[in-house]
Amino acid sequence: MLKNYLTKLLTKGCLLTAFFLTACEQTEPPQPIRYAPTGPVSAEQQRPGDPEAGYRALVNNAYISCGPPYTAYSQTASVPRPDQLLTGRTGRNKELPYFLNGITSANGVELVSSNCLYCHAGYFDGKLIIGLGNEFLDFTGNRTSRSERLGQYVKTEAEAQQWRKWADRIAAIAPYITTDTLGINPAVNATLALMAHHDRETLAWSEKPLMQPPKEKPLPVSVPPWWRMKKKHAMFYNAEGRGDHARLMMLASILCTDSVAEARAVDQWAPDIRAYLESLEAPDYPYPINDQLATQGARVFQQNCSACQGSYGKDAYYPNLLIAYEEVGTDPELAKKAVGKEGERYIRWFNQSFFGEIARAEPAPGYIAPPLDGVWATAPYLHNGSVPTIEALLNSPARPRYWLYPEAPTDYDQQTLGWHITEMDYGKTGAKNPKELKRIYDTTLEGYSNTGHIYGDHLNAADRAAIIEYLKSL
Repeated sequence: MLKNYLTKLLTKGCLLTAFFLTACEQTEPPQPIRYAPTGPVSAEQQRPGDPEAGYRALVNNAYISCGPPYTAYSQTASVPRPDQLLTGRTGRNKELPYFLNGITSANGVELVSSNCLYCHAGYFDGKLIIGLGNEFLDFTGNRTSRSERLGQYVKTEAEAQQWRKWADRIAAIAPYITTDTLGINPAVNATLALMAHHDRETLAWSEKPLMQPPKEKPLPVSVPPWWRMKKKHAMFYNAEGRGDHARLMMLASILCTDSVAEARAVDQWAPDIRAYLESLEAPDYPYPINDQLATQGARVFQQNCSACQGSYGKDAYYPNLLIAYEEVGTDPELAKKAVGKEGERYIRWFNQSFFGEIARAEPAPGYIAPPLDGVWATAPYLHNGSVPTIEALLNSPARPRYWLYPEAPTDYDQQTLGWHITEMDYGKTGAKNPKELKRIYDTTLEGYSNTGHIYGDHLNAADRAAIIEYLKSL
């Protein structure tokens, strides 16, 4: 038996001393990456949680455990508007805007940290809706300069230590979260960049990347609404988030989480946050609905759309259907990168880390057809936000090649179910000034195309109008 073992080691070119055996074993070829098939996605058991406790944790707790000292933040921040304040908050949180949590560091410094609502709460009809993706965030500027400016307001050594930790993290990921278009969310690229700086086994932070970071320019991603989570069996557009959803959501904490012990502390109440997210309901459409036209639209929808998007009402059913990107025809870059060589190192990192104990990254070469509850509030459409209205989604020849992104969610088009936009006859290269440049959505760029999803093209204008009216009722 020993002879066979030594022969095996020699075959691998390993040194035959006890000291080197461990190192030798680590040189074995990595296991092949497992990719998910397209088709229906099966349900997996989730840990139970308390929705009310989850809300309190979401708006008060330190799941992102670093940030600028409050003393520095307060020197530059404006007073929050009344509509930016939330109920159920404690301590300093009562006076902070909804997207910030007041926390205390291990060395006793009061900090201000971002929370999940920075991306996952948005305004519609002048009201803040928790769970609505914020499609108007501006990541076009480099975040490093602002974090460094806050350093001039730091007063004590303890504050300086906390500020420096946060500012260094921002500097490390800033090149990977700078977008060239308003409304594009770089969360995917940010997560990959953070993985590159964390030891897979210990989660310890490294100033230098431990593996190759992603490409600096993020692919465009639209923020999906949280209320879809109660129906979805897997997370993310390509359904790569399998297993325990709470553990998957915790990945947002690795901006500052530097040990498995810290991660396990957050994991104690992560299932509560997941339970809260799954308790959310889509908001009601705030404008009049033509009930007769909506009833007609329900029939057209059932005949043409329900096989992928599900049915609603009394016999509601959502198929959790993952469709190959070649079939759906929408921009393939996000899905292709996840199942290609470029994504392998991140899949291995996740699946062999603390997060992979009960969850797994298992992408598929396609996109999952989402449930459409509250879809009228979630413009622009498709995973990359390339289609500004439902009307254009149902009629692919009418989609603008270049369009000017609205500056704020204040001008909603009830006829098309989207924000009023300005169609342009030029893209990024024709922009007249920097302000216009960042607002131009250019579908000719990599990852930005508005192709595919042509399932409504065969419908006539009356049927499309009927579907649009029906979607207002969901």
